[in-house]
Amino acid sequence: MLDLLALTLGNLLGKTPPPIEVVPVVAWQEAKVFDVPTQSDPVVESIIADYLQRLSSLGFSSNRQAIWLQSDWAYLGDHQAKTPLSAASLTKIATSLAALETWGTGHRFETEFLKVGTVENGVLKGDLIVKGSGDPLFVWEEAIAVGNKLNELGIKQVSGNLIIVDNFAMNFKSDRQKSGQLLQLAFNSSRWTPLIKKQYQTLPPNTPKPQITIQGTVKVENNVPETAQRLLKHQSLTMAELLKQMNIYSNNVMSEMIADSVGGAAVVSEVAAKAAKVDSHEIQLINGSGLGVENRISPRASVGMLIAMEEKLQDNPLNVADLFPMGGRDKTGTVQWRNLPDGVAVKTGTLAQVSALAGVIPTKERGPVWFAIINHGPNIDRFRVEQDRFLQRLANHWNLTPVVSPVKATQPVKLGDPKRNIQTES
Repeated sequence: MLDLLALTLGNLLGKTPPPIEVVPVVAWQEAKVFDVPTQSDPVVESIIADYLQRLSSLGFSSNRQAIWLQSDWAYLGDHQAKTPLSAASLTKIATSLAALETWGTGHRFETEFLKVGTVENGVLKGDLIVKGSGDPLFVWEEAIAVGNKLNELGIKQVSGNLIIVDNFAMNFKSDRQKSGQLLQLAFNSSRWTPLIKKQYQTLPPNTPKPQITIQGTVKVENNVPETAQRLLKHQSLTMAELLKQMNIYSNNVMSEMIADSVGGAAVVSEVAAKAAKVDSHEIQLINGSGLGVENRISPRASVGMLIAMEEKLQDNPLNVADLFPMGGRDKTGTVQWRNLPDGVAVKTGTLAQVSALAGVIPTKERGPVWFAIINHGPNIDRFRVEQDRFLQRLANHWNLTPVVSPVKATQPVKLGDPKRNIQTES
């Protein structure tokens, strides 16, 4: 076809076209554009060497430290990068990735509220049933909003019991009996403690105070009675909002609940390793939070998971920085006392002798630069100082992208939003 086109064009111009050079066909898998070029950066290599040397001078063995640093197109430096090490809450990166792979950013957990019996003159003559599905952030504000909705449906009193079914947790209490007791307390504003009253003050002005008296007890059951009728369903925050809160505060209960909903630690490990394109031995998990030294992740796998998350979000208005705390933007949680460069999104990890940090640096020269640092030793505070200094040196070497300066504060999530309580009475 190209020969014919060249000949026709040459004839039209009255010229004999030169012979067309034969270009060998290369399979797309073999094309060099699909290889990640290993462009060296002597300055970065020097910064990494200085970092390890400084730790060594402070008495920390370099054999117990690990680093991986890369851009989208170049490996920039590493030290023991493929060795799975106790990584503490970097485990939550795996949990976050597995959640995105399973549900996406818009998923909401639903908690159903059902009745057994009829409502007469404000009294539910029977039991009130709560059927959970794993909402990891059902707290006082959420319970107050549900109580107000039940009041709107005419329920002021329950003559029977409050029955808890399936995966329901409140205020990060995994014990369903205890969670049911907290819910019972939240529904009755006349019994509120000072803590509940304080949380109520965070709700919009003139928010009603629920008044539901439950005369029976809290019971935990395995199944919803066949005669139960739905009253309403409560929707959680979106998965993106849940992951952001989990990662900002490194909340262990939230991460455990999300990991369990995915299928448990083994499933999280498998999904994360596949998405990150690393060998399964580089992600070894016993839970979804990172509690325990048995959770082991390599720095390379930590970076691979973050990149996989960014790829997962490529058709989404969100990016990785929207799911993790960011220097210069977030002033609470795990980055509150850190000295991170503005615009650098991170996930921290801490155990008694583990300090870990992974994230992304937005640069002009290299685009996003992904990093993971895992330090082992007794002085966690010193590790944090050195990690921050390391990132500051990298930020000074590269120009950070202007979109991150100044960085706007993250908008607080809207807990207790009545719009997330949907009436489904049958």
